[in-house]
Amino acid sequence: MKVPLLDLKAQYETIKEEILAATAEVYESQRFIMGAKVEELERKIATYAQVKYAVGVSSGTDALLISLMSAGVGPGDMVITSAYTFFSTAGSIARLGAIPVFVDIDRHTYNIDPERLEKKISTMNGEERSRAKAIIPVHLFGQCADMDSARAVAKSLGIVVIEDAAQAIGSEYQSSHGSLHRAGSMGTYGCFSFFPSKNLGSYGDAGMVTTNDADAFERLKILRVHGSQPKYYHKVIGGNFRLDALQAAILLVKLNYLDQWTEKRRENARIYRSLFAGKGLEQIELPSENKGRHIYNQFVIKVGPDRDDLKAYLASQGIGSEIYYPVPLHVQECFGYLGYRAEDCPVSVDAAARTLALPIYPELQYEQIEYVVEKISSFYKA
Repeated sequence: MKVPLLDLKAQYETIKEEILAATAEVYESQRFIMGAKVEELERKIATYAQVKYAVGVSSGTDALLISLMSAGVGPGDMVITSAYTFFSTAGSIARLGAIPVFVDIDRHTYNIDPERLEKKISTMNGEERSRAKAIIPVHLFGQCADMDSARAVAKSLGIVVIEDAAQAIGSEYQSSHGSLHRAGSMGTYGCFSFFPSKNLGSYGDAGMVTTNDADAFERLKILRVHGSQPKYYHKVIGGNFRLDALQAAILLVKLNYLDQWTEKRRENARIYRSLFAGKGLEQIELPSENKGRHIYNQFVIKVGPDRDDLKAYLASQGIGSEIYYPVPLHVQECFGYLGYRAEDCPVSVDAAARTLALPIYPELQYEQIEYVVEKISSFYKA
C-alpha cells in the first residue's frame, strides 16, 4: 500500500471544476495582480480569523517580513522568537539587520516555552531591553503557542506581538480567562502562509497578514506596493509583496472547504491515537493537544534515537514521512555569528533528533492510517 505524506491531487479532483471556473474568470478579466478577487479574499480571511483587517501578500515569508517592516524593526533591533521552527521566521528578522533572540520550546507542544521565555527576558540588561522591538510566537504544526505569556512579555517590554500562524489557520487558543481566540487575532499582526502543503493551500506562493490595528492596516497596504501612495510617490521604502488574483481565486474556492478538511484532519488524529493505544507502543510520544483547537497541519510523533531508521523503514514500505525540522535555528550555520551553543536550547535539539511527521491529510483513508500504525508497530517489534 502507498501512503504519501501528502496527496494534493486527491484534493484537487474533488474541487477541480470549481477551480477551473474560478481561474477562467480571472483569465477573462485579465486582471492578474490585486483587484476584486484579492479584496474578496481579504474580507473573508479577516472574518475567518476574527479580525477587522487582512492584507494579501505574496507568501508567508513576506507576511512576516512586511509585518516586521510595519513594526519599524531595523538594524540592531532585537526580535524574540522560537529556536524550533521553519527558517523564514528568523530569516525575515535577519534580512532587516535585526537580531533574532532564540528561546527554547516546550517539550510537548514544540511551541515557545513560557518559563524559558520569562527567564530569557529576566536575563536581558537595560540596553538589550531597549533594543527589543517585537516577539514572534510560532503556532507550530497547527497548535497555538501560549499567547498569555507572549502578550504579557510584550506588554512588559512595550513591544509588538507578531504571530507566526503560517501553519495554524483556524486554530484556536483558550486564554487564562477561558475565552477562545483564533490564530492571527491575538497579536498586532498575524502572519499566514498559503503554501500548497498548508491546510488552506494555494497553487503557488501566497500569504496574508491580519490585524485589528487600523494604522497598521494602512501601513501594510502601502508597504506591499513598494511604499507608494499614491502610485509612483514614495514616502517609505516597501517591497513587491502583492498577491496574485489567480491565487486569490483558488483560495476563495478552497476556503469554503477549510473547516470540513480541518475536521477530517482532527478525525484522522483521533484514529491515530486510538490505533497507537491499541498497539501499546510506549516508545512513541503522540502530539499533545491543549485547550483550544489543534488543526493538525502536521501530525508529529516523538520516538527514540532510531528515528532515522524508522523513517527509512517506512519509506521502504511505501509510507511518506518528514522531519520538521532537522536543525534548530540557533545552531544553523548562517546564525553562527550570534554565538549560540546547541545546549542553549536543548529541547529544540532533542526534538530535531527524535520527531517525525506522519501523513494526516484530509483524504487519508482509515485503512491507510491503520497500515501506517501497523508498520510502525512491526518496526519496533522487530
